[in-house]
Amino acid sequence: MCGRAEQSLRGLLRGVGFYAAVLALVLIAGNGRLLAAEQFLAGAAEADVTPQEPVPMWGYGSRHAALSQGVQEPLQANVVVVQAGQDRLAIVGLDLGRSPSEESLQRIRTRLQEQHGIAHSFLAGSHTHHGPVLELSDRENRGRGRFDAVLRYYQHLEDAIVDAAGRAVSELRPAKLAAGGAELENFNRNRHSKQQPAPLDARLNLLRLDDAETGRPIAVVVNFAAHPTSLPQEKLEFSSDFAGALRAEIEASHGGQAVFMQGAAGDLSTNRGPFGDHNKYGAALGREAVKILQTLQSEVVEKPSIRVKEERFTFASRVDFRNPLVQAVYATAFFPELVLNFVDEYADGIRPRLTVAVLNQRIALVGVSGEFFCQHAIRLRQRSRAEQVFFFGYCNGYHQYFPTIEGAAEGGYGADNQVAPAEVGAGERMMDRALQWIFELQGTRF
Repeated sequence: MCGRAEQSLRGLLRGVGFYAAVLALVLIAGNGRLLAAEQFLAGAAEADVTPQEPVPMWGYGSRHAALSQGVQEPLQANVVVVQAGQDRLAIVGLDLGRSPSEESLQRIRTRLQEQHGIAHSFLAGSHTHHGPVLELSDRENRGRGRFDAVLRYYQHLEDAIVDAAGRAVSELRPAKLAAGGAELENFNRNRHSKQQPAPLDARLNLLRLDDAETGRPIAVVVNFAAHPTSLPQEKLEFSSDFAGALRAEIEASHGGQAVFMQGAAGDLSTNRGPFGDHNKYGAALGREAVKILQTLQSEVVEKPSIRVKEERFTFASRVDFRNPLVQAVYATAFFPELVLNFVDEYADGIRPRLTVAVLNQRIALVGVSGEFFCQHAIRLRQRSRAEQVFFFGYCNGYHQYFPTIEGAAEGGYGADNQVAPAEVGAGERMMDRALQWIFELQGTRF
């Protein structure tokens, strides 16, 4: 009896070994590497997203519908895809004033899921004020006819992002990970508050991804908060502002694909005085990033995981966008087609999106669809107790400014209802939810 049982057990083990081998073959990626289910993987790619035709430019109302007149620096989409088990997450940095509009965003995300198995994504604009308008749509009096070149550009943008994500997936390989950062001096300043000392988020955060076999850099995610408004508004040429030079410095000195993700920059500007123009400033910021990268030692992820939560909130508007007189004022300040698209989006209230991901139960990524004042990010980091918190502004949508309550009380640009239409306290409520999710995604049960 014992002999027959032993033979049965050996047969079972041989069967398990066979099916394990089949599973391993299934998990072989296009690059020939064996992707075991418990491994942490990363891949990266980039794409040019510069408009090929003249289109209205984003960022300054005084331009109205004036068309672009050329390119100072090309605009890029930089993509890193990470995978844990069968879960994939894309981090997409765009040389644009904001992330794609809601309809475009949904088309991109659907294609990422269906074509590349990417279920979760952060798509964020650097907030350059020398990118194309992204709010127009293929409807009467909202873009169609007068701005068909813009509609053609949206198709190009969507295709470029999805293609770059696909190339990043094809490059997925076992990766090591490190995260860290440092407080910088004299790189940004608070442009809003008259209170002293004025709030300031001076932290430069970095996520380093290296090839687990060779140690070579795969990608670096760079997270810093400063308004990219370096060039004069009269200049009608596309520019990545400081983000392009920042990436170029990191890629030349460290290697890998650099992905810039703007932070909570609603009330923060660059401080270019000590450095010079936007290119010199970006290069200087890049050198600081490289210094920090040299202190980070990437490590194999022992228990890889990607956990994500996302929600759209609904807040009352401080502005009655349905009022024809209000629409007329905004149309004069910007241009009618642009304003009508905002009116449509805000018809049911201000509906910002919050996306929170936790990597490997250690690193939190928080994306918000607007221009959040810096104290939102500072306080969230302080309260979360996470090993590292990356705060991505202008991410997965755009719903204008979100001042803190005390910022709204102080007033001024960025805090008044003209550009911060969501009810006062909206930002705090979203940050409370983000805090709760960070704990929950790390395993806390309330």
